[in-house]
Amino acid sequence: MKILVLNGSPRANGNTAKMVAAFREGAEDAGSSVTVIEVCKKRIGGCMACEYCHTKGNGQCVQKDDMQEIYQALQDADMLVLASPIYYHGLSGQLKCVIDRFYSAAYPEGPKKLKKAAMFLSSGASGQYEGARYSFENDFLGYLGLQNMGFYTCAGSVSEKVLREIRTLGEQCL
Repeated sequence: MKILVLNGSPRANGNTAKMVAAFREGAEDAGSSVTVIEVCKKRIGGCMACEYCHTKGNGQCVQKDDMQEIYQALQDADMLVLASPIYYHGLSGQLKCVIDRFYSAAYPEGPKKLKKAAMFLSSGASGQYEGARYSFENDFLGYLGLQNMGFYTCAGSVSEKVLREIRTLGEQCL
């Protein structure tokens, strides 16, 4: 299985990165191929709502930036993992910008191979996840029709229990 992980955290050694690392370890140990893209290190412009992708572009975005790497990885992926710290009850702005640019990738239909999705969220306090959960359940599970492989959260420091659960998810994603 080919898995694309979009890490929306700017912190290289933070809780989100630890969750991604645990998942990657489990998935790769089980034989999956995992591509992790650190979206905060990419140059990705926001959607301009120009509708080029839905008209002349035939699903291609008019902007030629680092999002092209994500579009290609998305076309090859069987599973998508969205990982982010929570900022103001939602995903990081960097990851949200990438998701907004899915507009062209999901037109006129979503990526053909993509069948599954999971979400990993970290925050400073519990009870901060509803905005991100809404996006996951409606934009990815609902609109794109992806199978829910899990929604994992950690408040404060990520626990060994959560890391074990995420590693096990990776092992079982074949």
